Amino acid sequence: MGRIRADSVKGHADVKVTKVFDSYDTSPCEYQRAATAQEIIDDPDIDAVFVCLPNHLNKDTTISALRAGKHVFCEKPPAFNAAEVREIQAAEIAAGKVLMYGFNHRHHDAVVKMHELIRSGRYGKILWMRGRYGKSVDNNYLNTWRANQKLAGGGILIDQGIHMLDLFLYLSKGSFDEIHALVSSRYWNIADVEDNVFAIMRDSNTGVEASLHSTMTQWRHLFSIEVFLERGYMVLNGLKTSSNSYGDEELTVALNRSTAPAATWEDEERFKYHTDNSWDREADAFLHAITGGQGATIGTSEQALQVMDVIDRIYSNKRRESSQLYDTLNGGR
Repeated sequence: MGRIRADSVKGHADVKVTKVFDSYDTSPCEYQRAATAQEIIDDPDIDAVFVCLPNHLNKDTTISALRAGKHVFCEKPPAFNAAEVREIQAAEIAAGKVLMYGFNHRHHDAVVKMHELIRSGRYGKILWMRGRYGKSVDNNYLNTWRANQKLAGGGILIDQGIHMLDLFLYLSKGSFDEIHALVSSRYWNIADVEDNVFAIMRDSNTGVEASLHSTMTQWRHLFSIEVFLERGYMVLNGLKTSSNSYGDEELTVALNRSTAPAATWEDEERFKYHTDNSWDREADAFLHAITGGQGATIGTSEQALQVMDVIDRIYSNKRRESSQLYDTLNGGR
């Protein structure tokens, strides 16, 4: 991720990548290597830092950089829970610097198109959304920091499902206060690192409902989000990435059809995207937030807090169900 972020900003005339730090990759590169992350944070000639670290380091590194007077771009998740995000927000307010989070999926071409169409009002209000986001992992996964709850904060939900939750919130411009979820690890059997989440959510203010399946036992990588509105629908299948694991982005859009059973597929529009422009678009947003003087408007700490609050609620379902199962196995004691 650090290399991707460096490449996304180096084309800007008013930006120079000064130093990089990586405790694992020490191979020669085009940038000066710092001995520690703190060296970058303490450098008075550096204005902004990108935090591309294992999850457990995100919160403290972000706070440290803000306190040192740096603008900060941090990868997701911002922290392990909503309470920790509030700690970060306190540092952000005190520093008066730009803080932006890498909810990169907002910047994919198909999602940008969906957002524009929804905001146009042509299709009416959102009724419901459905998202499926899954990948396959192998035994090598068990040897990575992502398989350690103390380092990752959780499993597939905080790793990948967080993006789908963020899209739900972004597209609906709402929140979810009613949440029911099943959180399990039945295949990889890693303690506190779930391999599947099924969640159903509702915004009681708007009535918008959403369902999420986040999984690492999807043996064929899959990304799909469906948004059904009063006067039409939008279905995005695929997500353009460097590995092409999820295929090209194909967005299908249509207004409500004629009365069934005479409804046809002929009135659908299809938009295909073969290039991933999300990294450059996201870098542009961060740099504009700094130079424009208005702060971040996308990937803000408040948006990060909102999605982490949903994740807290989903994980609380897991704890509650585990407690109920324990009581059942022990005769209700």
